[in-house]
Amino acid sequence: MNSLVLLLGGIGLALIVEGVLARYEVLAYSVGWRVPTSELPEGLPYARGAAPDRPPAAYLVYLDGIGKRQFRDTRDGGQLVRAVILAAPELRVLGQVQPYSPLAAPLADRPVWAWLRRRAGLLLFLHNVMQTFVAADRRYRPLYNRAVGQQIVVQLRLAGYRADSNIPVVLLSYSGGAQVSTGAVDEVHRELGAPVLVIMLGGFHNGANELSLVEHVYQLTSSKDRIERAGTWIFPQRWRLLRRSGWNRAVRAGKVTVRTLDPATHVGPRSYISPTATLPDGRSHLDRTTDTVVALIRDYCAASADRTTAAEER
Repeated sequence: MNSLVLLLGGIGLALIVEGVLARYEVLAYSVGWRVPTSELPEGLPYARGAAPDRPPAAYLVYLDGIGKRQFRDTRDGGQLVRAVILAAPELRVLGQVQPYSPLAAPLADRPVWAWLRRRAGLLLFLHNVMQTFVAADRRYRPLYNRAVGQQIVVQLRLAGYRADSNIPVVLLSYSGGAQVSTGAVDEVHRELGAPVLVIMLGGFHNGANELSLVEHVYQLTSSKDRIERAGTWIFPQRWRLLRRSGWNRAVRAGKVTVRTLDPATHVGPRSYISPTATLPDGRSHLDRTTDTVVALIRDYCAASADRTTAAEER
């Protein structure tokens, strides 16, 4: 009994501490106490994929799930990024954005967190979970959206994006990264004049972010994804009853398309990006997800080019 009380007390204390720390970053950003970093570790490029000497078909920014704690890709996210680069060499891909740090400061580079990683690794995930809820909180959401949106804009510019070039920016997000990607749309569009396409994979988000400036949102989901479904239950803005929420307005405007990737799960050996789980056609879950993402981007780019040609001919 005493052990259980101590365990619950420890978890409660950790949640309180995490709640305070998660809010500190966005407040430090808002009052200018700390300036977000834009430099990457030596040897890490600002973008991979298409060569920088000619415009790519699109820039793709990958916003990873709660396991993201350094500039380099996580194990699973890295597999998806590498697969997309191999399948679509016409894209310039960025994976270094820190979706759970308004100050663009990776957890892995902080001495305290490096110590915790060796002794209480679960707290690293808890930190990013709390940041997701801070990003969804109406009190902090505008500041959080601006902070990470600016982080994306800066990294895109460093990767060669030229404002008003009309090259599409694709925000590909996994899990909690969906909260950040939907929040960054306005900042990216306004700062760069870029058409923004959002592709969310197992997206966990509250549905409150305004999406009037997005070109389209593709929701890749699965009936076996319990975490994605939980987001539709716990956030009222995702309920159909709240018709004026950003998400429901986008749905009614025809800006949201759902693609089902059954029988994938959110995480684990049968996840969306599993290289070992296979489908009846012989492809792995990772292969199917990659094929789907690349096809959506290519279809959008082709349709956009057709619209531009038709407008010029008129």
